[in-house]
Amino acid sequence: MSGPVAERLAEPSTREASRFLKALSGETQKTPPVWLMRQAGRYLPEYRELRARAGGFLDLCYTPDFATEVTLQPIRRFDLDAAILFSDILVVPHALGQNVRFVEGEGPRLDPVTSLGEFKRLRETIDLAMLSPVYETVSRVRSELSQNKALIGFCGAPYTVATYMVAGRGGDEQAPARLLAYREPETFQALMDMLVEASAAHLVAQLKAGADAVQIFDSWSGDLPPSEFERWSTAPIKALCDKVRAEVPDAKIIAFARGAGTKLGAFARAIPAQGFGIGTSEDPAAARAAVPSHIALQGAVDPIALVAGGPALDRAVDAVLDALSGFPLILNLGHGVRQQTPPEHVAQLVARVRSAG
Repeated sequence: MSGPVAERLAEPSTREASRFLKALSGETQKTPPVWLMRQAGRYLPEYRELRARAGGFLDLCYTPDFATEVTLQPIRRFDLDAAILFSDILVVPHALGQNVRFVEGEGPRLDPVTSLGEFKRLRETIDLAMLSPVYETVSRVRSELSQNKALIGFCGAPYTVATYMVAGRGGDEQAPARLLAYREPETFQALMDMLVEASAAHLVAQLKAGADAVQIFDSWSGDLPPSEFERWSTAPIKALCDKVRAEVPDAKIIAFARGAGTKLGAFARAIPAQGFGIGTSEDPAAARAAVPSHIALQGAVDPIALVAGGPALDRAVDAVLDALSGFPLILNLGHGVRQQTPPEHVAQLVARVRSAG
């Protein structure tokens, strides 16, 4: 690797003071870093105002002026320890040639990929030029963030993205993808292999643009039985991490398989990541016992407790802090911030974490 990108990656980091990066380096801290999945979004009035001006959702994601502003809004309001790029996991299938659109009030809609013939109509490799506005947003955000704040890039895990590609929409069980995996495993494997390659290229581009770390979201694999979980979640995420590390050897990676439960230990031992997310339904103490002690855990406050606020939220934060104290920890939610969350409850959560240090 040579040129400006290599020079940037070779420069001594001035951001190692970030609590977030310290946690991913295995450091236990008196005050853990805090950020929230979906911390930028519809619960914030400033987001809703900007969203009304942006047009379609993908227009918001692909316009660096807008996406930069949305990414930074929760940092300005709550002084969180990390910003996460405002984008969407479905930009990857979009850049592979699948028709992706967002219907107001209903969510994403895609032209389903349900057969080998439909699969072959996709591009063989991801069109990174199509996603250049995303990488411009990463660079802009990194340049505007203070040096003690981290910037997180992300992608969806191959299985989770495949579920949307096959079903053509979101849904709790994503049965169409599971049926395709059982009935036509070779077709599904080919789709997964494509997504490993495409997602790795997307993450590497974000890291080269200035992201300090990346997170892989596997939102739907928790429903898979153990053998299918290993095949369709663990193995592809490992391959994805290996490909990222081949390009950026010191890449900081968090893997989040929501609902992994008792599968988390084996998942963490197989995946070369510095951090693992734990979901709302998982016992933080059990997760800590299952994952090597030098690896950071991230989570796992209930997003509904965040909606409730008050003493219930304090108890939820304290329970996670108590269960995971003495180990590397990134305080987060077990899933994303809900639309009906009062912004003052996010401020309460951050204050509770900081006061506990």
